[in-house]
Amino acid sequence: MFEFLEFSEMTEAVQGLIMFGAMVLAIALGVPIPFAVALGTVVGYIIIDIPFVALAQAMYTGVEPFPLLTVPLFVFAGSLMEQGGLATRIVNIARSMIGNLTGSLGLVAVLGCTFFAALSGSGPATTAAIGAVMIPSMVRARYDPAFGGAIAAAGGALGSLIPPSNLMIIYGIVSETSIPKLFLAGIVPGIFASAMLMLVTWGIAKKRGYKGDDEAFSWPRVGEAAWDGKWAIGAPVIILGGIYSGIFTPTEAAAVAVVYAFVIGAFVYGELKMRHIVYCLKVTAMISGAVLIIVGPAKAFGELMSLMSVPELIGEFLSDVTENRFILMMIIAIILIITGMFLESIAQIILLTPLMLPIAVSLGIDPIVFGILMIIACEVGFLTPPVGANLFVAARLTNLGIDRISVAVIPFVLSYVVVIIIISAFPGIVTWLPELFYS
Repeated sequence: MFEFLEFSEMTEAVQGLIMFGAMVLAIALGVPIPFAVALGTVVGYIIIDIPFVALAQAMYTGVEPFPLLTVPLFVFAGSLMEQGGLATRIVNIARSMIGNLTGSLGLVAVLGCTFFAALSGSGPATTAAIGAVMIPSMVRARYDPAFGGAIAAAGGALGSLIPPSNLMIIYGIVSETSIPKLFLAGIVPGIFASAMLMLVTWGIAKKRGYKGDDEAFSWPRVGEAAWDGKWAIGAPVIILGGIYSGIFTPTEAAAVAVVYAFVIGAFVYGELKMRHIVYCLKVTAMISGAVLIIVGPAKAFGELMSLMSVPELIGEFLSDVTENRFILMMIIAIILIITGMFLESIAQIILLTPLMLPIAVSLGIDPIVFGILMIIACEVGFLTPPVGANLFVAARLTNLGIDRISVAVIPFVLSYVVVIIIISAFPGIVTWLPELFYS
C-alpha cells in the first residue's frame, strides 16, 4: 500500500529522518512522548518492511532487564526516607556545617540536596524532599521565593549525578557499561557540581544581602546534628559500601535501601506511619509508571535507528566538521542539552545513547565519561522548560509560576554548563575513581 513512496529506494539517512520526523511531529501535536516514540518506531518498521511482531519483541526486551527494578525501588526508598524523617535530619546536619555564612539557608539547601542525592537516586525526588523543608525556611527569612525554588531545583538535579542514580542505572543497561563503575565516576563530578552551585548561591546571596543563620559554626553543634542523623548518614554507606564490597548488586542494594528506610523511619525515628507508606506507594507508582512506560518504545526506536546506520552517518558528519575531541564533545553536549528541553531524561538516554555512544567511542571517548556527560546534560534538562521536571516540583512548592522559577534558575544552569566544559576538557576527573578501584 505504500509502494508509491518507494521506501526501498530511500537512503538510510532519509529513512531515519522520516522516522525521527514522525516522532517530532507527534510530540509537536501534543501526543504524549511514549506514544510519539512508538508512532515514530511504527513508521520506521513500515519504511524498512519489518514484521510488526519484531516490534513487540523489541519492546519486550526493552523492559525485560532485571536491573530496571532498581528504578521503582530507589524511588520508593527515597520517598520513605523523606516521609520517615531522614531528610529533615540531613538538613539539620547541613545547617550545622554551614553555620552563619552569608546566604546560609541557600547553602544548606544545596548541601542538603547533595547528601540526600546519595539516598534517593532521583532529581525530582531530591528537589521535593529538601525543597519541602528548606523553601519555607528561606521564605520566612525573606529570600525571594523564586530564588529559593531555583536553589531547590538546581540542587535536586544532583540526585541524578551523585550515586546511586536512576539515570546511571538506565544508561548502564542501555550502553552495557558497569553500573558500579558509573556510580564511582559520578562522585567527583557530583561534588564539583555541588561546589559550583554553592558558589553561585553564595554570590547571589551576598549581592542581595541575605544574612546567615543565627547560630555560628561549632564542632559540638556538628557533632550533635551528626549523632541525631547517624541513621540517615548510614544509608549511603550501607548502600554504596555493599555494592563495592560485592555483598550485593545495585538492584539488591535498592531493595536493601527500601528495608532500611522503612525500619529507620518506622521503628527508630517513629515518624513513618501507615498513611505515609500508602502515600509513598502512590508516589512510587506515579513516578515509576510515568518513567518506565517510555522504556519499551524508546528501546525499539533506538535499535531501529542503529539498524538504519544512523549513528555511523552522524559520526561521519561530525568527523567532517572537526576532529578535535573537545569540540566534538561540546557539540554532542549541546545536542543533548537541546533535546533535554523536550524529552524526559530517561527517554533521552534510551533514545540517544545508541545514536551518540558509538560516535563517542569511535572518537576515543570513554563510555563512562560519555555517560557522565550525558547525565549532566540531563540535569540541565531538569532545569529547562518546557519539560523540566524539577522546575515543576519547585513551582508547586513555592506556589509560583514556572516562568519565574525558570528565570531564577539560569545562573545555576550556567554552573552545570561550566561543569560539562571542565569534564570535557579534563575527563580524568570522571575516570579517576573507577580506575583507582578497578585497576
